[in-house]
Amino acid sequence: MTIQLLGQGRYALEAKTSAVPFSPPPGDQSSDGPDDAAPQRVRLSSLPLIAIVLGVLLTAGSAVAMMRAGGDVGPKAPPDKVFQAFVEDPAPPTPPTTTVPVESVPAAAPRTTPTPPPPERAKEPLVKVGEIRIPKIGLVHPIYEGVSLTVVDHGPGHWPGSAMPGQLGNTVFAGHRVTHSHPFRKFDELAPGDEVTFKTADGEFIYKVTGTEIVGARDTWIVTPTPDATMTLFACHPPGSAKQRIVIRGTYLGVSSALR
Repeated sequence: MTIQLLGQGRYALEAKTSAVPFSPPPGDQSSDGPDDAAPQRVRLSSLPLIAIVLGVLLTAGSAVAMMRAGGDVGPKAPPDKVFQAFVEDPAPPTPPTTTVPVESVPAAAPRTTPTPPPPERAKEPLVKVGEIRIPKIGLVHPIYEGVSLTVVDHGPGHWPGSAMPGQLGNTVFAGHRVTHSHPFRKFDELAPGDEVTFKTADGEFIYKVTGTEIVGARDTWIVTPTPDATMTLFACHPPGSAKQRIVIRGTYLGVSSALR
């Protein structure tokens, strides 16, 4: 059996009887005798055959397109649940971190405690340890080690054993208000927020005034060490009298901006 293309989308099915004789239907035999008929050519309708050919071509084309696109021919497998959860669940947020500038962290103070106050006129060497600046009252003055009058007569003195400026602990200084260079004369003008700067061999350190208080002349508890970096300045009160003490308290801010 052979399919021949006749043109214009028409096909013909040719049956040859070279091997098997063709028998006409009953009542349609000729008188010339059987088996003398020429091979018959049977034509089929072209529309069903074209539909079959197009269906085959479309099915094959769809399969090729899916394979090129990476798709699977057939039902799609369910996604991996573990992978899907990994993709859909966002990573937990990273907690913010807070970085403290190095210059704002005071150095650790040595494990010492303030010494008892010395005799007023104890003979002590005059050792300069730096400078104090209080812009609010226009003060710029050298500072020394010691709180006896022998030292304080030259300028504000650092209480031995208390923290040095810039260290953890309570840094304590004493000074005059009316005698000698009277560096603390205008102490009563200071208010919370005013700055006090100490310049030493280790750097320049800024403190902020937090308050003022009046205590008795023998209230040496004002020099008690503190866990944080703090400042205590004191002088006689009222001016010209030694009956009381005016005390300026402050907290550490950091290294002077001039050194940052």
